[in-house]
Amino acid sequence: MWKYILNRLLISIPILLCVTFLVFVLLNVVPGDPVALMMKEKVSADVVARVRAQMHLDDPWIIRYFRFLWGLLHGDLGTSYKLQRSVTDLILQAFPRTMVLAFSAALVSWIVGIPAGILSAIRQYSVTDYFFMGFSLAGVSMPVFWSALLFQYVFALKLGWLPVAGFYGWRYVIMPAIVLGWSSAGLIARLTRSSLLDVMRNDYIRTARSKGARELAVITGHALKNALLPVVTIMAIQVASLLSGAVITESVFGIPGVGRVAVDAIKSRDMPLLQGSVLFATILVILGNLVADILYSLLDPRIRLEK
Repeated sequence: MWKYILNRLLISIPILLCVTFLVFVLLNVVPGDPVALMMKEKVSADVVARVRAQMHLDDPWIIRYFRFLWGLLHGDLGTSYKLQRSVTDLILQAFPRTMVLAFSAALVSWIVGIPAGILSAIRQYSVTDYFFMGFSLAGVSMPVFWSALLFQYVFALKLGWLPVAGFYGWRYVIMPAIVLGWSSAGLIARLTRSSLLDVMRNDYIRTARSKGARELAVITGHALKNALLPVVTIMAIQVASLLSGAVITESVFGIPGVGRVAVDAIKSRDMPLLQGSVLFATILVILGNLVADILYSLLDPRIRLEK
């Protein structure tokens, strides 16, 4: 297994290089001057030229790209144009808030999605099945910004149960975690249902039933373990995506996380900060896929990662 993990980490290096190169090129193609955006008041052309020279923005883009890679090899993601702070420090400062939101949303999606998918599969084409699948379809189909605004209007403005926005305690996490987890729960519920229905048609399930095993024992002891294999992949990727920054949710609820940092970097054309955010998100997605493959081998002994 360690050999497989090492190979996957080595393969991820060219992927990270491609991501950084594409982001760097796209940021240089997009019109707009980061120096002009930083300076709110009108200044002379000499001042703008002097600032651009200090920030090395007049250098050819290929030189700036290799300078970024050289700093990356030394653990330095650069300095934010707008905030004049280390990009690494800014991302690490925002990451704990995103981590709390991500794991809270993932917990909501797992607690709701997996039982809903199991009940729908057991009671296929029943009222329970239609209810949970309709609920999951609404979660998948409804845009996150719309459900966030709807929750804010109902539970914060009308009922006054929860705060509208901010990040000052556990009460501020409940509503964004439910909003973000609802969309993930819908996907997990539908995948759990379809996977469990497919497994329940196998011969070994009929054999277990013919031996007199109870239906609950057949589902939990035989069917569910194999049915969760594709679900585990989605769960690991979802956690990695949430950790990389729930951009819309953090923006609507005013949570200063990694997603909010990336949005602010886009607005101000803060190239070092945006590059660092994208690179951080890519690393988390790669690690999420790696964790999913390892869990595959633990859930199904037939899978050998070395092969």
